[in-house]
Amino acid sequence: MKQQEKKDNLSRRDFLKLSASIGVGLAIGATGMAGVNQASLISSTTNSATSTDEQIPFYGPNQAGIITPQQSYMYLLSMNITSLNKHEVITLFKDWTKFIALSTTGRKMRTGDNPLLPPSDTGETLEHGAARLTVTVGFGPSFFNKNGIDIFGIAHKLPQHLKDIPRMAKDKLDSSLSDGDVIIQVCAENQQVAFHAARNLIRLATGKASVNWLQEGFISGAHSQDTPRNLFGFKDGTANQLHQSTQGYDEVIWASSNEPAWMQGGTYLAYRKISMLLEVWDRSSLTDQEDTFGRYKESGAPYSKNAEFDMVNTAALPLNSHVRLAKESKQLIHRRAYSYTDGIDARTGNVNAGLLFISYQKNPEKQFIPMLRMMQNQDLLNEYAVHIASGMYACPAGLKEGQYIGQAILEG
Repeated sequence: MKQQEKKDNLSRRDFLKLSASIGVGLAIGATGMAGVNQASLISSTTNSATSTDEQIPFYGPNQAGIITPQQSYMYLLSMNITSLNKHEVITLFKDWTKFIALSTTGRKMRTGDNPLLPPSDTGETLEHGAARLTVTVGFGPSFFNKNGIDIFGIAHKLPQHLKDIPRMAKDKLDSSLSDGDVIIQVCAENQQVAFHAARNLIRLATGKASVNWLQEGFISGAHSQDTPRNLFGFKDGTANQLHQSTQGYDEVIWASSNEPAWMQGGTYLAYRKISMLLEVWDRSSLTDQEDTFGRYKESGAPYSKNAEFDMVNTAALPLNSHVRLAKESKQLIHRRAYSYTDGIDARTGNVNAGLLFISYQKNPEKQFIPMLRMMQNQDLLNEYAVHIASGMYACPAGLKEGQYIGQAILEG
């Protein structure tokens, strides 16, 4: 009898292992996305602040999370497609779409009706609302053509400016932290809500895509009208106000009519991970710090001016200051950067921290690459910062209800 019980228990454990290895397919088929399709949902209830309950629409002409005012927390997730089956990739993108549409309204998948199967939702946000969650998806050059192979027959849909960022002279790039087939930017006012979304997008990808890298970011001042400050203590993104209008967004961010149809209303995401040498910076005088940026640290005002948003007089700024070079490039980009901390660098004993630079622009070859090249060659900030990761991605236009992520690329 005991031997029989042992066999039964072993069989049950084996079954659970099997269900975990099959993962998404089994879980979704039994209790997951099928439950979503049948409106078998549970709503979150919370007594939290308004920002915890606030919803940002997932569907619309443009993807959320681009011109959306920045949330406090961000996860940047790079994934590589591992399946060679186009139908499986379409299924993955449909599952992602259903999950994102659900999560951005503050709702959750059912935890599951069968206790012998993994829950359909990981459950760590059951008492939390939407928390201004946004999920923004983009595709890297390798999604369209990997190592010279057009796996999914979509190479002809490559957008006009989607190319790897050229390596700069002072780059110290880590290939394990760069590029990727798919980029997913997850932002929210509640860090656990943001992580829950990133975690479940990874879980839903089991057997079809693998994690390339994951970065975690945060900003200051997300709940105010103030421009966020980076870890050097300076305001980051002041110039965004120059194009914050419908016309400005069209001129700076949204892809033009000469792009493929799926890209019109979309944009290009440029990513750079920048390690800040905080110990060196913290030993620099206030004058040296302000000369490096060309702005006053406390007010954010450009040299010779009184307020942050006063027009910059480049002649009043140090020759190779960060702001002067940016202005002399005569290009605008939409910055959406986040700070990061990664503990202590074991090699140096210094704090491992810096900036997850993210910008959106309609033409990176005109707006971003020349600016980056100028900065890398001349910027005084190079004494205190090192670029260690890089990536360029095309973010499609937004979706209508009934459509799924990447549909206009993979179909037709």
